[in-house]
This record gives sequence, structure tokens and C-alpha cells, in this order.
Amino acid sequence: MPRRRDPGRTDTGARARIPVLIGLPAVVALLVLILPLVGLVIKAPWARAPELLAAPDALAALRLSMITATAATVIVVLLGVPAAWLLARPGLPGAGVIRALITVPLVLPPVVGGVALFTVLGRSGLLGQPLYQLTGFAFPFTPYAVVLAQVFVALPYLILSVEGSLRAADRRYEEAAATLGATPLTVFRRVTLPLIGPGIAAGAVLAWARALGEFGATITFAGNLPGVTQTMPIAVYLALTTDPDAALLLSVLLLAVSVAVLVLLRGRWVARW
Repeated sequence: MPRRRDPGRTDTGARARIPVLIGLPAVVALLVLILPLVGLVIKAPWARAPELLAAPDALAALRLSMITATAATVIVVLLGVPAAWLLARPGLPGAGVIRALITVPLVLPPVVGGVALFTVLGRSGLLGQPLYQLTGFAFPFTPYAVVLAQVFVALPYLILSVEGSLRAADRRYEEAAATLGATPLTVFRRVTLPLIGPGIAAGAVLAWARALGEFGATITFAGNLPGVTQTMPIAVYLALTTDPDAALLLSVLLLAVSVAVLVLLRGRWVARW
């Protein structure tokens, strides 16, 4: 007798047949994404790598980027986790509006973000003017401006990542702890944080990578002062006009950092199946 086909069983041959009208655009999309990166690696002047990457300006830009991105990530975690917790609470008034405002920096041109920071924290800004009059301190064109610009662009990534983890977490553990008499702060510290730890880690890594690669808001709000506010992306941009070989190698270095971030996040986003 012929074997009956199991309705729940997927036919491998049928699944392997991909229509040309679907497969061809998919291949083109992959080439558009991959070829520029491959070209970057191939065209990089590897023979000059020790000379160019050890240059004082390159090392200073790399050191500043690493320090400011790390500082920005710490601030993002301290501010973003509580914000995500509030946003994930059931029945929060205006949650949709708040979420929309949080995602604005994701679609806002970075240069506009830098201008917006100026309007608030510049010497004549809403908060910057009284701060400058009282203390003589101004944020623009300082390393603090670099950190603030990075926080502005990276914060939404962590909030959205942690909010997703909170919504996926089993609230029964929190309810059980509250029933046993734990205070809301104790529940948050002893129950909620361990439950969403992977989400916080993934959001922090992604925020760090976004902060490291920030360009538009940084150069607008912090300027380009070598050793003070010149980060790696700014150094790459300037090197294109003076030393294209250096720009290629610095770009490969940032590419390597991005790949490392994907490797760290592969268990959460990249390799779900």
C-alpha cells in the first residue's frame, strides 16, 4: 500500500523550491548588504595597518570612543531599566504616547538630535543657560557632550529591549514575592532583575555599539576637537579627505566591533532557530 502523507510533515523538496521572483530580489538584497563590507575588508591597506592604527590621533580617537561609549552605556542602563519597567506596567496612562516619544531618536536624523541637545544644554539653551550663568560650565564641545549625544541615541535601544523582556517574563514570580510580603523595591531587585538579565545584557551591548558608532549628534553637539571630542566615526570621516588608507583601516576596526556585537547577541536575536 502507498504510504499516507502525514499532514503535519513538511516536504523538504517542496520547501526547497523558491520562486525566482522571490529568490532573485532576496539575493540582490544580500549582495547590497554584504558586498560593501567585503569590499571594505579587501581594499583595506593591511600592509600599513601597524603604522596607521598606532598613530597618536587614531589611538586617541579609539580611546575616547571606548571610554565615552562605556560611560554612556552605564547611564543608559541606570536610566533605561527603570523606564522600561514603568513602560511595561499594565494600565500605564499614556503608554502608547510615551513609547512613541522614546522611539523618536531611532528615526530622527542624528544631526537634528545634536541641534535638539543644543537647544536644551547649549550656553543659551533652556537648561544650559542657567547652568552656565551659575557655574560657568557649558556642555557643548566637551567629552561630556559626547557622552550625552551617545546616551540620546542609544537609550531607546535598551528601553525597547528590556521592555520586551519584561513583557515576556512570567509575572507570577513577582506576584508570589509580593504576596509573601516583599516590598516593590525588593521584588524589582530580587525577582524582576534576574528574570530580565539577558534582556538587559543584550540591550546594553546594542546600546554600547550604537554609542560607539554615533556620528551626527556627536559632531553637531560636541564638535571635533582631537583628543577631546574626536571619536572614531569622526576620525574616519576626516581621514577620507586626508588619508583614505587610514579611513579604510579605521572603518574595518569599527566593522570588527560590530561583528563582535552580533556574535554576543547571536543567542538572542541572530540565531533564534
